[in-house]
Amino acid sequence: MARQMKTMDGNNAAAHVSYAFTEVAAIYPITPSSVMAEVTDVWSANGRKNLFGEPVRISEMQSEGGAAGAVHGSLAAGALTTTYTASQGLLLMIPNMYKIAGELLPCVINVSARALATHALSIFGDHSDIYACRQTGFAFLCSSSVQEAMDLGAVAHLSTIKGRVPFVHFFDGFRTSHEIQKIEVWDYKDLGEMLDWDAVKAFRARALNPEHPVLHGSAQNPDIFFQAKEAANPYYDALPAIVEEYMDKVNAKIGTDYKLFNYYGAADAEHIIIAMGSVCETIRETIDYLNAAGGKYGLVTVRLYRPFVPEKLVEVIPDSVKTISVLDRTKEPGSIGEPLFLDVVLGLRESKFGRLPMFSGRYGLGSKDTTPAQIIAVYRNAEKQAKKRFTIGIEDDVTNLSLPITENPDTAPKGTTSCMFWGLGSDGTVGANKNSIKIIGDHTDMYAQAYFSYDSKKSGGVTVSHLRFGHTPIRSTYLIEKADFVACHNSAYINKYDMLSALKPGGTFLLSCGWDMEALEKHLPGSVKRYIAENNINFYTIDAVSIAKKIGLGNRLNTILQSAFFKLANIIPIEDAVRFMKDAATKSYGKKGDDVVKQNHDAIDAGVIGMHKVEVPASWKTAEGEITHTVAVGSNQKLVDFVNNIMVPANAQKGDKLPVSALAPYADGTLPQGSAAYEKRGVAVDVPCWMPENCIQCGFCSYVCPHAVIRPVALNAEQAAAAPAEQKLVDMTGMPGYKFGITISALDCTGCGSCANVCPGKKGEKALVLKPLESQLSSQKGFAYGTEIEMDQAVLDKFKVETVKGSQFRQPMLEFSGACAGCGETPYAKLVTQLFGDRMYIANATGCSSIWGGSAPSTPYCTNKAGKGPAWGNSLFEDNAEFGYGIFLGQKAIREKLIGKLDALKEVSTTASLNDAIDAFMATKDDTKANTACTEALVAELEKAAKAGCEKSAEILSEKDYLAKKAVYIFGGDGWSYDIGYGGLDHVLASGEDVNIVVFDTEVYSNTGGQSSKSTPTGAVAQFAAAGKTVKKKDLAGIAMSYGYIYVAQVAMGADYAQTVKAIAEAEAYHGPSLVICYAPCINHGIRGGMSIAQTEIKRAVEAGYWNNFRYDPRLAAEGKNPFQLDSKAPTADYEAFIKNEVRYSSLERSFPDRAKVLFEKAKENAASKYEALAKRAEK
Repeated sequence: MARQMKTMDGNNAAAHVSYAFTEVAAIYPITPSSVMAEVTDVWSANGRKNLFGEPVRISEMQSEGGAAGAVHGSLAAGALTTTYTASQGLLLMIPNMYKIAGELLPCVINVSARALATHALSIFGDHSDIYACRQTGFAFLCSSSVQEAMDLGAVAHLSTIKGRVPFVHFFDGFRTSHEIQKIEVWDYKDLGEMLDWDAVKAFRARALNPEHPVLHGSAQNPDIFFQAKEAANPYYDALPAIVEEYMDKVNAKIGTDYKLFNYYGAADAEHIIIAMGSVCETIRETIDYLNAAGGKYGLVTVRLYRPFVPEKLVEVIPDSVKTISVLDRTKEPGSIGEPLFLDVVLGLRESKFGRLPMFSGRYGLGSKDTTPAQIIAVYRNAEKQAKKRFTIGIEDDVTNLSLPITENPDTAPKGTTSCMFWGLGSDGTVGANKNSIKIIGDHTDMYAQAYFSYDSKKSGGVTVSHLRFGHTPIRSTYLIEKADFVACHNSAYINKYDMLSALKPGGTFLLSCGWDMEALEKHLPGSVKRYIAENNINFYTIDAVSIAKKIGLGNRLNTILQSAFFKLANIIPIEDAVRFMKDAATKSYGKKGDDVVKQNHDAIDAGVIGMHKVEVPASWKTAEGEITHTVAVGSNQKLVDFVNNIMVPANAQKGDKLPVSALAPYADGTLPQGSAAYEKRGVAVDVPCWMPENCIQCGFCSYVCPHAVIRPVALNAEQAAAAPAEQKLVDMTGMPGYKFGITISALDCTGCGSCANVCPGKKGEKALVLKPLESQLSSQKGFAYGTEIEMDQAVLDKFKVETVKGSQFRQPMLEFSGACAGCGETPYAKLVTQLFGDRMYIANATGCSSIWGGSAPSTPYCTNKAGKGPAWGNSLFEDNAEFGYGIFLGQKAIREKLIGKLDALKEVSTTASLNDAIDAFMATKDDTKANTACTEALVAELEKAAKAGCEKSAEILSEKDYLAKKAVYIFGGDGWSYDIGYGGLDHVLASGEDVNIVVFDTEVYSNTGGQSSKSTPTGAVAQFAAAGKTVKKKDLAGIAMSYGYIYVAQVAMGADYAQTVKAIAEAEAYHGPSLVICYAPCINHGIRGGMSIAQTEIKRAVEAGYWNNFRYDPRLAAEGKNPFQLDSKAPTADYEAFIKNEVRYSSLERSFPDRAKVLFEKAKENAASKYEALAKRAEK
């Protein structure tokens, strides 16, 4: 049967075929595999039928380990069951994988293969995870492309059902999982015809069932365990033939030639590569290029990795081969070779190829791009028999394993059009390009490919979309280096990135900017002008920002620039393109309302006519100037070196060029704090301008700023006199003789407008008004001055740190992070650092807060002028509470040892000042705030004593950094705290130890794309809850309060600034465990009005009774008082009106109106009963 052509990514392809064979899916979110589970959930919610005539039953678990356990149980009960995972998630499944394999249960785990966290987290692709599971007894089948994920996914499911051996079906994370291709799609009828229905019946018959009871999973003794283990051998021996059988059936149906190992290349090849995964597509393209010039090169693509069948490998290798190079996408430190290489060497040892030279290469770790030039280098290395072990894609000047690049041809088939789009994260560029490639793929006879590269900032980072289309199949699984079209969607990039070097002569360049010719002369670097002029570039501009503002789209430029692309690219008639774009916009934005759809339709029309062709002056050929990057300076040489040597080139998109030696000082993953201050990205369109005549000096703007770019200063007369002339100052209220100012770092601002939103102003006039970035650059001098001066002690004494205003006169030690504009999480974290930053540890769960808090090369946590600041560490997702608890135990052990030594010292000391210092230290040793000054005084006395010859003092001083009482903080989101990490969190809280847990509660898994967690309330739509969450939110605070000795608070910054800072201060002051849960709006909520009104949305949440603020302080109980204090007033706003202001709720009403009515009423009742219970508790 002829298959339908559709445009989709690898995750959708794998999910489509998996859905057919799946009755139950136990799921858990993890990048980059979550999409498979998400679309499965959507299809199920909309009633799609599997081969058994039913929608798949979906169950989201609390962790990958839990998902694997549920898969195991469901299989044991006789239901064909699937899950989707990657990386650490796959490793958490290992114990159950052993069980599933040992019990010979038919199962397929679909894996978007991803790097494992080692010295650093990488969410990107390689084969570290699947290699770590190769010993479990699962079979491993690899797909090298989006089409293969569709085709071979069927082979995996069909083979496991017949052969009883479970499978991991894997493909490369991001490069295949997120690459969009035009492919042939299985019809479920074809799949049903190939399925062994008798094997399905036999599987059911073997299942656990009281109707015919058996026992699974006995405990066996030494007498029989070994024999029983060997008894499974026949199943593994038979499996390769079963896989071949189904490959043959697939081949017969669709005309392919899948084998366990596939050879491609010259029949008389002399040099071959053996590899698996998406690199095989690049190797094929390279072979075509080389062999067309008379080369004799080939490739063996590994499909069935486990069981590994050497005989089948030998069958496909040409007799003419002289060398074999094996490429592994992993690194196993200390091994004599990577896994695939060792398999190949051992497998060929007894064959006719056993004595051939064999070379072992590593490539592509963490999604490092692998290009035809690198593949050519592999072949050249084999020809010269130069390096037995090597790496490609990097410059290794430490161990000298890397291969040099000597040839870099354009190997793409003729007629392929290549396009690059430089965008700003969350500006819609990626989404628009996904629509564009689907339009091209679905409405033309061309092949199409799209891939998207990102940095690790949340929204507001750099995105580069790589689109290819043409009339021949596209196998270019690498980033575009030679483009026909380049678009820059953010004018700030023109002075930061070398975007045009990839543009072919005669190509087209589209720049989104509001510049006329005079402004272009001013803003374009000389190198850009020269390239445009010398290479006959067709140069166009479009003022997409102004168009978007006029239409009402804010900073969303995507549809405007998408239509401009179609107009310039001339791929399909523009009238048809406009129609297709509008259809796509209706589909994409329909859930957000008709007004949003109309705005995007208007934007499409405007983009078609909004371009201006620039007549390039001849003078540009001799233009002077280059793109330059500021050289960092400062007193912290380690930080300055890191910024200049690592951050600057990485931020300029030149990180791929850094040699291994540049990273050698950071081999263990340790980075200096404070590099974010050097970025100065300048990505905002509009930034705040302070209008002092309207300012009441409240500090709210600084309090809520997600990126710490707006800060108040209080200057004495001397400081005010020395302030830059550009810095506006007014008399300070309540401090005669002092001047007050609001300083703003325009270049670090993301333009969210949260500051202006909360500003009370005077007489209806705001003290902060958003104005174009370029008009506010002079504010940078005032901001820099504000960070250089010391705040006068009189100001600090008057405005206490535990107050809203006072806290904002303290240095934020979290600044300029990669968080989304308007982020709801960072204002809380920033506030904690203002209170305790110079003496705090942070154990950070993997998630949004670890990504905006610790993504190289930007480190937004910083130090004060004394060099003190938050010490930040990240372990994993699931173990963060335990990791933080371990930090507490480790520093406590060392500190208590020192306290014992101080006791011993005092017994022999005759120095009164030293003894007094020891007494003061001991009196405050459990008080984080008071102990700091006492420790400083003690150290001064110990230094005097040591200088006088006191060995005990010198011994204590050797570990003086552990003397002061530190605050241990454990940060994370609700996915961690409510779900995967809850067991550890509960245990650590129950320990009674003095640790502080702060939960940023966004009510979804924000970092992985907005999946439902146990924090997600009833009625909310999220990934994995496409039809709305049916059960109510977990009461994490209530569970913690049940212990009676844990300080617990729920806070909502925008609703009550004072309660937030008070709760955080009380939690730290409590000598025991604390839990502060912070309500944090997220971009995933789809707030109408955007994230600029996040703090207003928080306020409305409390007013509607959606969220409640309270504190539970066990110290009050000890005083005979009620430890519970309800800080929220009774709800006064309409609950439904509140939730319908967010797309996560309103979209349910559009998709499932009857269900929405029921769930919204249920949610409203839950909220009312929750407040009633809290109110009663407060009365006791």
